[in-house]
Amino acid sequence: MTKFSYVATDSHNNIVNGSVDMADRAAVIGALRKQGLRPLSVRDGIKKSVLSTSLFGAGKVKSDALVMFTRQLSAMVGAGVPLLRALGSLEAHSESPALKRILGVIIKDVEGGAPLADALSKHKETFSDVYVNMVRAGEAAGILDDILKRLAMQQEKSASMRKKIKGAMTYPMVLMFITVGAFFGLMIFVIPQIGSIIKDMGGEDAELPLLTTIMLEISSAIINYWFIVFPIIGALVYALLRYIKTPKGKRLFHQFALKFPGVGGIVRKVAIARFTRTFSALMGAGVAVLEALAVTSRAVGNIVYEEAIMQASEEVKNGKPLSEVIEENPLFPAIVAQMLSVGEETGQTDTVLVKVADFYEEEVDVAIDGISSIIEPVMIVFMGSMVGVIAASVMMPIAGLSQNIKA
Repeated sequence: MTKFSYVATDSHNNIVNGSVDMADRAAVIGALRKQGLRPLSVRDGIKKSVLSTSLFGAGKVKSDALVMFTRQLSAMVGAGVPLLRALGSLEAHSESPALKRILGVIIKDVEGGAPLADALSKHKETFSDVYVNMVRAGEAAGILDDILKRLAMQQEKSASMRKKIKGAMTYPMVLMFITVGAFFGLMIFVIPQIGSIIKDMGGEDAELPLLTTIMLEISSAIINYWFIVFPIIGALVYALLRYIKTPKGKRLFHQFALKFPGVGGIVRKVAIARFTRTFSALMGAGVAVLEALAVTSRAVGNIVYEEAIMQASEEVKNGKPLSEVIEENPLFPAIVAQMLSVGEETGQTDTVLVKVADFYEEEVDVAIDGISSIIEPVMIVFMGSMVGVIAASVMMPIAGLSQNIKA
């Protein structure tokens, strides 16, 4: 049920305002007409709330809040607390306004007879396909508490990996921002002053080195045409970001990320870790193999791997073992196919794949630490080179002028 606010007129053309809980907008209009009212405006109060909270950054449920909710719900359901009572208690004590609002809607849906998985599926921005499918499987098998424990553990692992990747990216991004700022600062404020000093010393006809001339021209272009230069740079960055979000652009970007030296190895390991952990969790929840592959492909985070998994799903549908399909694909290391083969033989695919996920998550940690230690000296050399080029463009004409004075 959703809360709607309405404005209508009665038979005497008097304005009537009110609110009502209904399944959809059409139901509200039908109910008003049955009362002899003519609806003028019907608005969804929940959607308005979502918009207003998202404008202030409160519309999204944080991963920590979702993990805590999942663990608490698992404990309460496992202790025999009825689902509606557990959800109501969690809503009342939730410290996240966004989660509290979403739980209010979920409770109304469950009260109306909807399964928990269906109620969760209406909030895709909070509950992923993996989450919904595992809950659905848990409800069908009567092991919802165990499934929720698996979900909480998986979310904690995923959140930890995301934090480490973001932490590794923060430092180089800050250094890059400082470098770009320093470049434009030198071009706008320092180079013009030095250029005028050099011209005063050598005269307007003084022959300047090529590097100095290039720097002075760049500086002059930035100062005189900043209203063209900066919008062009902004437009190019915006166009690139928009292109990356298109299917073709995203695919090219993900292919480039897989082939980029240093970064490609980490991207592969992250994708393998996500694949094995997500597929393991779904198989452990009793989800069918083809459905588990379809959901896992969307959770990997790389379109190249997503296409490979969907292709594997097609071959599995035709009767080929998954381990054999994975073994033939160069995107997946041999250990994944070997462990899948063991899992297929023993019927413990979820257990063996968890070990693969743990291994690759540790590999990601080591790789991130390694690349983080390399990034700092590389960025320092880059910044030093930029400053060195600018310094050389300044010192070369001064040295030339000093030699002319001696002569």
